[in-house]
Amino acid sequence: MNALPILPTADLTSTAVSLLCREIGPVNTARFINQFTLGFGDYTKERDQLLGNLTVDEIVAQIKKQDMESK
Repeated sequence: MNALPILPTADLTSTAVSLLCREIGPVNTARFINQFTLGFGDYTKERDQLLGNLTVDEIVAQIKKQDMESK
C-alpha cells in the first residue's frame, strides 16, 4: 500500500470537495458539508464582489441573455 502525502489543510479541503462534487454532485456535496460546518468565508463580501450593485432585474436579464446565447 502506497502512503499518500500529507496535504496542507486548504489543499485537502479543496481536493475533498472536488471529489465529493464529482461523485455525488454539487447539491449533495453542499448538503453533506452543511451538516458539519457553519460555513466559512465572508458571504457578504463575496456576494458584493460577484454582483456589485446589480439589481435583481439586471441579474435576471443577464441570465436570460446567457441562456439565449448558449442555444
